Amino acid sequence: MAGFAAYRTLYSPSAFVEHYLSLLSSGHAADALRVPGVAVDRSELKAAGLADDASDALRQAALAPLTDVRVDSEQTDAAGSHVTVSYRAGGYAGTTTFDLERAGSIGIVPTWRFSRSPLAVIDLTVHGSMSFLVNGFAIDKRQVSPAGTEAAPADAVPLLVFSPGIYSVRVDTAISSSSGVAVLSDSPLKNVPVTVQSEPTSKFVQVVQDRVDDFLTQCATQQVLEPTGCPFGYVVQNRIDGSPEWSMDQPPKIDVIPDGEGWAIPPTDGVAHIVVDIRSIYDGSLTHIDEDVRFTMVGTIDISPSGTASIRVSAPDSD
Repeated sequence: MAGFAAYRTLYSPSAFVEHYLSLLSSGHAADALRVPGVAVDRSELKAAGLADDASDALRQAALAPLTDVRVDSEQTDAAGSHVTVSYRAGGYAGTTTFDLERAGSIGIVPTWRFSRSPLAVIDLTVHGSMSFLVNGFAIDKRQVSPAGTEAAPADAVPLLVFSPGIYSVRVDTAISSSSGVAVLSDSPLKNVPVTVQSEPTSKFVQVVQDRVDDFLTQCATQQVLEPTGCPFGYVVQNRIDGSPEWSMDQPPKIDVIPDGEGWAIPPTDGVAHIVVDIRSIYDGSLTHIDEDVRFTMVGTIDISPSGTASIRVSAPDSD
């Protein structure tokens, strides 16, 4: 009886799984990766239908603790041993079944290995930022994408992770941010698709507002009826007498919204003011114009790889 208890505690398939989970719980990723059967080669990923070029950045550096770990069952059949474990990862309850096989023995004591690696792949798409955080670990998409520095903003990034594991993804940059999205990886060699949409920060919106204000102020310095490249103008059928004077009495209040992998200014109303004298072609009479000119503008905002914002303002449907 004592021998069975020792086997169960130290040498059984359940003990093997509990040792692996204790390494995860204590954050020892490198040691967990050395547990027999954990490390996976690219051909095994491909055979499981997973990206064989997945980055191992998270596998090595971003573990969250597991608690309330309990072995629910241990079964053995012709295919090997199967250990089902329940646990809590962060605030989430989870259950995972591990497949094991005999690896040999040391004396009369059996040794084990995972017959199916407990690693998985998070297929992560982050909109609105090339940088993001996973469990507080900062990642730049261009550092982990198979495309490297040529990675497109819309590209999903495949990331190898341990199962079980909880991974919180969020964006926190000067331009954009998001609330955390929690992802529970609970199945070996499973693909876990995750999409995060970030939103513009108030600081970024203010920068866009300032840039648009400057642009419209420059538009108002043009002493023509239709300032070039600007979203407002004044159309007359007669001749002007002298140069028009524009002012920007009510600059539009800017909002910024996601637009694909970039940002956009949605249709926004503003009010310019024009002062100009108009002379009638028909009878030569002079009319003094001093009035508000309402207009609508839109804008596109592109962020360069260096983080510089390029803002283009126009009237709706204009080229």
